[in-house]
Amino acid sequence: MVKIRLRRTGRKKLPIYQIVATDSRARRDGAFLEVLGQYSPKARPHKVTLKEDRVAYWLSVGAQPTDTARSLIRGTGLLYRLYLKKKGKSEEEINAAMQKWEEIRNARLARNLERKARRRKAKKEAEAKKEESAS
Repeated sequence: MVKIRLRRTGRKKLPIYQIVATDSRARRDGAFLEVLGQYSPKARPHKVTLKEDRVAYWLSVGAQPTDTARSLIRGTGLLYRLYLKKKGKSEEEINAAMQKWEEIRNARLARNLERKARRRKAKKEAEAKKEESAS
């Protein structure tokens, strides 16, 4: 069975993962059939690049992505695009839906960043208050 999964490259404490199509029996960093993309988790925000046509090909011939690979592919919007194509939508409808999906995704990311900033600020204020009461 062919799997789409991550293959670790990069140096110590600076991982970079290749997204590859490989036989499920092969080792994590062993033999693979084709490189489909790259994932850099240390970049802020993390960076995912995919060869979308090749990922679509491997999915169409029955390759199964691992959970992590599926979430990375989903994050780029490729699975949604393939779903719309499978439903028989026209190219204009797909582009409109993808644009709407991108707007929703960007709004969600902005909300999460605001939430993190508020939490950091509240934590700093609590630490300052704790230090002030201790002295």
